[in-house]
Amino acid sequence: MEKLLKDLLMCDGISGYEENAAKIMTDALSKTCDCVETDNFGNVIGKLGNGKKKIQIAAHMDEIGMVVKHVNEKGYIYFIKVGGINDSILPGKLVEIINKKGEHIKGVLGTKPPHLMTAEEAKKPITNANMFIDIGLSSREEVLEILDIGDQIIFEPNAGVLHGEFFYGKAADNRICCYAMIKVMEALSKIKDLDAQVYACATAQEEVGLKGGKTSSFKINPDFALIIDTTIAGDMPGIEEKVSALKLGKGVAITMIEASGRGTIVPHKVRKLMLEAAEKNNIAHQIDIIDGGMTDAAAIYTNREGILTGILSIPTRYIHAPSSVFNIKDIEAAVALAVATVEKAVKEL
Repeated sequence: MEKLLKDLLMCDGISGYEENAAKIMTDALSKTCDCVETDNFGNVIGKLGNGKKKIQIAAHMDEIGMVVKHVNEKGYIYFIKVGGINDSILPGKLVEIINKKGEHIKGVLGTKPPHLMTAEEAKKPITNANMFIDIGLSSREEVLEILDIGDQIIFEPNAGVLHGEFFYGKAADNRICCYAMIKVMEALSKIKDLDAQVYACATAQEEVGLKGGKTSSFKINPDFALIIDTTIAGDMPGIEEKVSALKLGKGVAITMIEASGRGTIVPHKVRKLMLEAAEKNNIAHQIDIIDGGMTDAAAIYTNREGILTGILSIPTRYIHAPSSVFNIKDIEAAVALAVATVEKAVKEL
């Protein structure tokens, strides 16, 4: 696994706490962009080129997580969730609380053991309201000596290779796409006749309302925007092909509609452009129609008077979990198609 990809997966940065992820993105984009800035909202924006047409590429850099809400007298920590987390995955998980000094304090997510539950309690689903974090201290005073109310909480960092082209990691949604965007800018920087201004935007707070996509696109006002995000792979037990036919290793997904239309409905001419780019360049691709879930595209394409927007999605297993699984070949396909799409958009849109 390349160090840049591993660093992005391992670093902390829940919604609103993206500073460390932003530093990695700033350093990486500075190698190929003409200039890089962090705006008032926390989005990292790198600019390349000076042509008339403006192209925005966006990949959100925040991850789901939690925030310290309360510490009781016995030193147990209560929290709120930030982003979409299913409570069923939480009990027993290792987490890290990042304090103001940047120290990582390990903890275990605990709840009342099933052996001691009443019959009525056992029938009910466990909710995060009945969970707590144990960091091995015995009083509120001890805990508050090393952390504060409001500190971010992440799942224990992990990243590596499962087998061959199959990789795993924390925060794959959406750091693998941040990595892809960096690679796209590297490729575009080598094209001498690209007559456009290309803006690479690592957006903040996507997981809690697509906020960075909205603010960054208002600032840039692009002629065309291309979002790179993850999507749910269906090649696992419990998912029928009619729900998701996407498979790892079979290429990048061209998303045409998300959240049954409540999110982005990609314009026909953008769909056509992306499909033609994929077919002309023999890039492995799949088609993605999503019932649930949205990307920054939903905020960008309805901004101002409307912005032509496309979506490239990298199929991923176990999104919004402590670890996800993805295929490096799909990332490579996403990079190739993003570059081809940008080149075609500059000439035709």
